[in-house]
Amino acid sequence: MIEDVEINDNEFLRQFELEVEEQMARIEYALQDRKIFLTKFVMSSDMEDQGFREIFIKAVFKIVENRGIHLVPTSPEIASFLRKNRRKYKKLLPVGINI
Repeated sequence: MIEDVEINDNEFLRQFELEVEEQMARIEYALQDRKIFLTKFVMSSDMEDQGFREIFIKAVFKIVENRGIHLVPTSPEIASFLRKNRRKYKKLLPVGINI
């Protein structure tokens, strides 16, 4: 289902965006060296109830992986997701970062 959603990387606002039925979710980020810091997660409760939280985060992780950079989850929501899926996404973390 990840392939079914279209994520927009708004480089000007430094955020990934997911728009569904005129609602927008976003993950704000900051780039530094070869790392992307995922700093803020914003999604309406309506979108979360429809199951878009996990879909959105997985799609963003796929983008990060494809770019060959590491991610640092500073947002509590992103860190929580990463903790629950540690085995699958551990390779995305920079050396020395444990979640």
